[in-house]
Amino acid sequence: MEKQHFHNSEAHLDGPLFGNALEILIESAKLINCDPNVLERLKKPRRCITVSIPVRMDDYTVRVFTGYRVQYNATLGPFKGGIRYHQNVDLPEVVGLAALMTFKNSVLGLPLGGAKGGVCVDPSKISRTEKQNLTRRYASEISHFIGPTKDIPAPDVGTDPQTMAWMMDTYSQEQGGYSQPGVVTGKPVEIGGTAGRNHATGLGVVFVAEKAYEKCKMEMSGSTIVVQGFGNVGSFAALFAHQRGAKIIAVSDVSGGIYNGEGFDIPDVIEYVKTHKQVKGYPKSSPITNEELLELPCDALFPCALEGQIDTHNAEKIKAKIIVEGANGPVSNAATRILHKRGIFIAPDVIANGGGVIVSYFEWVQDIMSFFWDEDEINDRLKTIITKAFDKGWAVHQEKNVDMRSAAMAVAVQRLEKAMLLRGLYPR
Repeated sequence: MEKQHFHNSEAHLDGPLFGNALEILIESAKLINCDPNVLERLKKPRRCITVSIPVRMDDYTVRVFTGYRVQYNATLGPFKGGIRYHQNVDLPEVVGLAALMTFKNSVLGLPLGGAKGGVCVDPSKISRTEKQNLTRRYASEISHFIGPTKDIPAPDVGTDPQTMAWMMDTYSQEQGGYSQPGVVTGKPVEIGGTAGRNHATGLGVVFVAEKAYEKCKMEMSGSTIVVQGFGNVGSFAALFAHQRGAKIIAVSDVSGGIYNGEGFDIPDVIEYVKTHKQVKGYPKSSPITNEELLELPCDALFPCALEGQIDTHNAEKIKAKIIVEGANGPVSNAATRILHKRGIFIAPDVIANGGGVIVSYFEWVQDIMSFFWDEDEINDRLKTIITKAFDKGWAVHQEKNVDMRSAAMAVAVQRLEKAMLLRGLYPR
């Protein structure tokens, strides 16, 4: 008789990002003496959706892409999380990002659960028409699982307000033909987007950096800052820090890095990037690799690129006094422990890059009410929420004498634990 092969359904979730998230979840649960049944439930995503996305390309051939939507936990409210288009997207990465969104929305005090989506595609290698066809078919494939009261996607790496506009239109056409702006956030303002969304994550990074400077008894004005990643988050973080008198001495993107010890004129660098599509070659700068950039002597380092940039290989070489995580998971858990021992303060991603999801939440609320706030009001509300989350994390950091990542996660897990115990388990 032929031997049967049993597939381990959990093996496909294993990945460094999710492994990192689970490790810190378990550590934080111990800190607050979390109910073991709640912890068991928090270790697994609620639902993983994998879809095939056939797309007719410009040359009339059909290519089939793979898309994902992972809905991790909805105890606190509808699922919420971005959608990324990147050639390295796979299920383990999306599960890890969805777990991080769950904890982020919890620590920020938002009435939202955690989700994430993605399509395995290099967006720079497809035309605008192909991207629209891909987005509409992907939106259609996941349309049964999303909605203004179910799951609200948003932009992430490789997607933008235009992508969200296509998603919203596809969903609206399929749900009766009338406009449903609340299904996604990060849309253009003209179709229900919100003022302040474009720069929200970068501004949140700087609000958190200001709190970190204050706690470390340092001043942002006149300090030196290094920014890794000069996309939407990094460029705005650099701009807002520059406006507050900081000297941005190095920035980088996929083309490489640039350095100027006197500090850059950031608005001028942003204009250069608009024209040349990269920081490389910017006048009045010396070239520097991403690796060298991370190890520069500076007051603060903002890693605003992809995950896993600082690990055990380079943690001992980091010379910044403060790290503010503009990206998701840029510092590994092992590296966090090394940096904490070395006295380097880390403002963790679950708080530091929360500006985007906070303003996404504002956008969703405004869409539901059909009543919109102005940009100053958005920025003020953003500052209130993100600094309150920092203060809660700081209190645990002081009380338990642990690094800020563990402290922030403890706050997140405690809120989820209370809600899950109150709601109970269905069915009993």
